[in-house]
Amino acid sequence: MSSPKRIVISGGPGAGKTTLLEELRRRGYACSPEVARQIIQEQVHIGGNALPWGDREAYSRLMLARSVASWESSVGDSRIIFFDRGIPDTLCYVRLVGLSSSVEEEALQMCQQYRYWSRVFLAPPWREIYENDTERKQDFDEAIRTYELMAQTYRECGYEVVILPQVSAAERAEVVLRQIEDASLGADAG
Repeated sequence: MSSPKRIVISGGPGAGKTTLLEELRRRGYACSPEVARQIIQEQVHIGGNALPWGDREAYSRLMLARSVASWESSVGDSRIIFFDRGIPDTLCYVRLVGLSSSVEEEALQMCQQYRYWSRVFLAPPWREIYENDTERKQDFDEAIRTYELMAQTYRECGYEVVILPQVSAAERAEVVLRQIEDASLGADAG
């Protein structure tokens, strides 16, 4: 198992992953923000069309480039870094919306080249906390489909998927940190 350094926390929209990352940041951990939200905010601000409800291919290419740049910015950093989504999230999005095979192939290649820790933490759909906002326009059924495809995509990319329980952000943080500690101690090596 690879050493826990670059750790992905992902899941469908509105499942509490960003709140979990805020909790980890509060505890002093480095966290890389979600690139998709940044892109949406920037595109709306400049009147651009590289959006999930506009030019989806341009949006996916921006997501891929920004996700790779985020990964690359962690090179040489010895700290544990939590990523709000990973490169396979872009591959999942490309598949979810049915973009061209060239975009899918590029995303798959990047997934193989830029690796995170072998365990990925996924937040499952959680109706009680799900809310739409200016960047999140999917309905709950689409959130479920996204989550299911995301779990499948991460597994296809060779990751072990750990499903987070539907508990408070503090409790979720403990689950994540315990898994990292156990792996660091070699508890799951055999």
